[in-house]
Amino acid sequence: MRNCKTMNRLSFNSRTGMRIQKMKRMTCAAFLIFAFSPSLILLTSCDDFFNQESNDVLYANQEHLDNAVDSAWSVVGILGKLQLVADRTVVLGEVRGDLVDLSPTASKDLRDVANFTVGDDNIYNNPTDYYAVINNCNYFLAHADTALRSRNEPVFMAEWAAVKAIRAWTYLQLALNYGKVPLITEPLLSREDAEAAEKGNMASIEDICTYFIDDLATVPARYNNDFPLDRRYISVPNVSNTELLFFPVTLLRAEFYLWRATATASVNDYKQAALLYFQFINERGGTSTAYPTKTENLRWAAGSTDFIVPQGTIDYARSEDLITIIPGNSSPTEGAYSQLNNLFCSNENNNYQVSILASQRIFDISEAQDYCLPANNGQSYSFAPKGLRSYQSGDLRLSQVYDEDYTYDPFTEERIRTKYIKKHRSTNVTVYRRIMVYLHLAEALNGAGYPRMAWLVLATGLSNRQIKEQAMPYYMTDDRADSLFLDQFQFDDRIYQVATFNNYNNGNGEGNQLGIHSRGSGWTPLNDHYALINDTIEPDLQKRRQLIAEQQLFVDSLLLNENALELAFEGTRYYDLMRFAMRQPNPATFMAKHVFARRGEDKSAEVQAEVQTTFADRATWFLHWNGKIGY
Repeated sequence: MRNCKTMNRLSFNSRTGMRIQKMKRMTCAAFLIFAFSPSLILLTSCDDFFNQESNDVLYANQEHLDNAVDSAWSVVGILGKLQLVADRTVVLGEVRGDLVDLSPTASKDLRDVANFTVGDDNIYNNPTDYYAVINNCNYFLAHADTALRSRNEPVFMAEWAAVKAIRAWTYLQLALNYGKVPLITEPLLSREDAEAAEKGNMASIEDICTYFIDDLATVPARYNNDFPLDRRYISVPNVSNTELLFFPVTLLRAEFYLWRATATASVNDYKQAALLYFQFINERGGTSTAYPTKTENLRWAAGSTDFIVPQGTIDYARSEDLITIIPGNSSPTEGAYSQLNNLFCSNENNNYQVSILASQRIFDISEAQDYCLPANNGQSYSFAPKGLRSYQSGDLRLSQVYDEDYTYDPFTEERIRTKYIKKHRSTNVTVYRRIMVYLHLAEALNGAGYPRMAWLVLATGLSNRQIKEQAMPYYMTDDRADSLFLDQFQFDDRIYQVATFNNYNNGNGEGNQLGIHSRGSGWTPLNDHYALINDTIEPDLQKRRQLIAEQQLFVDSLLLNENALELAFEGTRYYDLMRFAMRQPNPATFMAKHVFARRGEDKSAEVQAEVQTTFADRATWFLHWNGKIGY
């Protein structure tokens, strides 16, 4: 029998002083009792993700979770199971995209993922782990005593909300990877339940989005950001802020609306997504504290003629900019040890042979950006030259996260070439971070019909003054519907200020909203190569609609490139390509063009036609498993 995977060690620091011990690796069996508590039963088997002799339910012998210890342990157990899908989230999101390629030492499983030939036994094709998370969430939601109160305050509502969010995110990953999945919202505790679930209806991405838009709407507003963190019972190595272990409800609802809008072309859903992204930004900072893009950037010195060492820095792993992570163990001997560092970075453990490389496609996207180099006065500008070393032509963000170097074998003194994608130096997997939210806000605004507002996110940043002066005049209608909609995005000028050149260049001043493109491509407000097309106030309604439609296509292309420049290697690329493809007149052509753009295969017309035909079958976009799950 195969071994079941183990959970990471998470510490419990309640007033009782109890600690959750590391769970030992266990072989599959019908029933096993946890050593640390006689009341906890783990059902284990590894045959089927619906077979409830499976590693699914942590608390199967209790009618209610009605005390702090059981509730805490259950949430910790669910978080531990998330670790089993963390690497997969990145691998499936990047290896099928266009920003990475594989080295000759890459495994067959990785190659099959890259070639869209994933079999049932591929290690990255295991829905069991997702359903283990889901079934534990279902059990918790069915049995946690949310009516229990102390001093008239709900005792377990924060845990209940957090588990609802974990379940929603896990279902979204299933839907994006498999296309159609069984939607099970009650705990499966018997073989009869499992058999009935296998015969149930399959839910599409749109179905999953609709269900969880409604389901997460039942979470009281105060728990959108009131995480179990307040109980202070979790201690995780290499995680300074345990709030990062959880998924904000408002942000998840925005994500579901964005995906449903893409699937249905619903303008109203795009609007709802945009409003929820803004609501999250407002909640995250609070009504009197900003949550801005900030002025962090990489740049050449103003007026520079010596293009050797860029100035500035971007810390992609800074706690205050992270929103949600999945932690991994720091030692290979521990249970849920992340292999991402070994896949993306040369080190002793992989004999300095990486499996996943930056592709020519990301080099091309990066170098294609026209870096706007301002003069010292911030008024005039030129463009930095092409052909700079160390991937510093165009946008500078790639040069910070990708590095080629060399080391020496300690015994033979042989020189060994090394490659590093530095975003994977940590054992933690980033799921959401601040700039990603702003990029998705821009995408939703563009889909809702406000491409100039979306472009401002990329070019200058947002404040009330900027929206009033640079967005609203372009959308004035007799019924004021557009201006009323845009007026809901209140980036209060007292706490949000669009960055000036001095803010960007040396950090002086109060500006904190920087256009995202300026994070790596120079001072974008001066960059006439990054100007919005058809940028005029058009009073005629029909002409304005046509102008906006053309701008939407243009801004969509800017956003797709900006996603690559900012989020490369983080596990989002393939899902971005899917989402952007679904908005195209010919999704198959779009997918074929991008997915295979990084590869060196035959580019003959016959091969290209075959590739396009493959993607014309929507089922090829997704994984399938044992005939039980998949599009």
